[in-house]
Formats: sequence, C-alpha cells, structure tokens
Amino acid sequence: MPESKNTNRVLRFGLYELDGITGELRKDGKARPRVQGQPLEVLLFLLDRSGELVTREELRQRLWPADTFVDYDHSLNTAVNKLRDALDDSADNPRFIQTIPRRGYRFIATVEVVTDGVSEPARGNDKTEAGAGLAASVADEERNLVFSDSRDLPSASRGVVRLLFSLIQLMYLSFYVVSLAYLHRVQPLLAQVAERPFWLFAVMVATALCGIPIRLYLLSAAVFGYRGLPGKFLRLFPFLLPLDELWALAPFLLVDKIRIGLALAATAVLLYVPFSQRSLLLMKDRRT
Repeated sequence: MPESKNTNRVLRFGLYELDGITGELRKDGKARPRVQGQPLEVLLFLLDRSGELVTREELRQRLWPADTFVDYDHSLNTAVNKLRDALDDSADNPRFIQTIPRRGYRFIATVEVVTDGVSEPARGNDKTEAGAGLAASVADEERNLVFSDSRDLPSASRGVVRLLFSLIQLMYLSFYVVSLAYLHRVQPLLAQVAERPFWLFAVMVATALCGIPIRLYLLSAAVFGYRGLPGKFLRLFPFLLPLDELWALAPFLLVDKIRIGLALAATAVLLYVPFSQRSLLLMKDRRT
C-alpha cells in the first residue's frame, strides 16, 4: 500500500487537527477518538487531494490490492461513514467530505499543514480557495438562521435521541388516531368555535390521514436506526411544520375535560415540539 505524503505531518482543517502518523484527532485542541485503519487511509488520501475528485476506483486501488477479495463497496462506505461520524459531518450537508454520486468523494474544506506550530496551505487549496470562501460564508449565514445549527447543539447519545424522537412520533400518532376514533364528538365541538365547522372538520380529517403514514415512517426509521433519518427529516420539515403547528391546537378538543388553562399550556408546549424534533436529530454523539 503506497504511503501518503501526509503521514508525517499534522494537518489542520476547520476546527480539527489530524496527526498523520498516529491518527490522533483533535477538535479545538481537545482529543477525539483516534482515526485508524481504512478510515485513516481514506482521510489521508482525500487530504492529499483536497479540492479534487477522488474516484472510488482510485480508493479501491489504494486500499485493496488487485488480488484482495473483499466487498469493496460496503467496506468503503463503512470507512467513509466512520470518518463522517468522527468529523461530525453529514452527507446531506457536508462541510468536509462531499459525495459525488456514482463517482467518488471530494474533500472540500481548506487544509493546512502545521510545522513547528506554523501552518501553511496544503497542496490543492489554491484550486478551491474561492469555493472554500463561499462555503464558509454560507456556513456563517446558516448559523444566523432562527433554527438550531448542529455545531451549536450539545452532544447526546444516539439511544437517547432515538427514544425521545420515537416518543414524539407516538404522541402525534395518538392525536391522529384518537381524533379519528371520536369524530362524532369532535364535530359538535368545532361547531361551538367556528361558523363553518365543516371546513375545520375536513382539514382535521385530511391532515390526520396524511400525518399517520408520515409518523409511522419516522417512527420505524428511528426505531431501526436508519442513518439517513436526519437528512430525510430536514427535507420533510418545511411540510411537517404547518401540520404540527395546526395539531398544536389538539388540546382544545378536550377543553371540556381539562379546562381552558391547561389547554392553553399544552398548546404552548406543542408549538415548540416541532422544533425540538429537528434539534434532536442534529444532536450527535460527540463523546470522546
């Protein structure tokens, strides 16, 4: 296996520093889990060619000699996924490793070589300086949005995230199913608060029927640990948000039992829940 020219250097990219010899990884000077084996080889090769497309075939030739029998695609995908976990990166919104579908990968962050505490640009950075500057400005803009940014959120174990996210989906499923089960009681309640209750009734039934399959999909994805769930949910979020905000009014269907004060309090909590789902899925396990 050819040796990377980066194996004898410390490389800096973003908030991270990598020791090419030991695989030691640091973020903001704090030690992270060491990168070893094939993930380290892949990372060093991508850093060697920062800003350039590294094809899957090139990675195969580098990591597995011609006479090696291995499930190459699975092994490479596993190595890249481990790298993304180590770097808190995402295939859907990459900051370091960009996937070029059916072709390979590109390291898109600026890479610096650290020598005696002094850093200098690594090879390939001049080709992507404009792109790196644009990516940095986009990242800064994203951090100014009202929504939470994954870099600003605390760490949480995947088990806790999956449990809480699953419970939220079960809560919404309960709303939909119970409301449909007691339609004969809901319509008179709507008549008390609206001049044309039919339209409210139709909207409630339609959104419940749409919401049930969506919640079943999200629940099953969380229970079985689907790795692409965060990206899928972020794409669904603009469509789910109006639906969830509408169903934040569900406690008022029980106002005759829980009184107006408790209904208002429950609605206030439910108005926040859609955003908490999003934040939960962005909270990765960053424990060292």
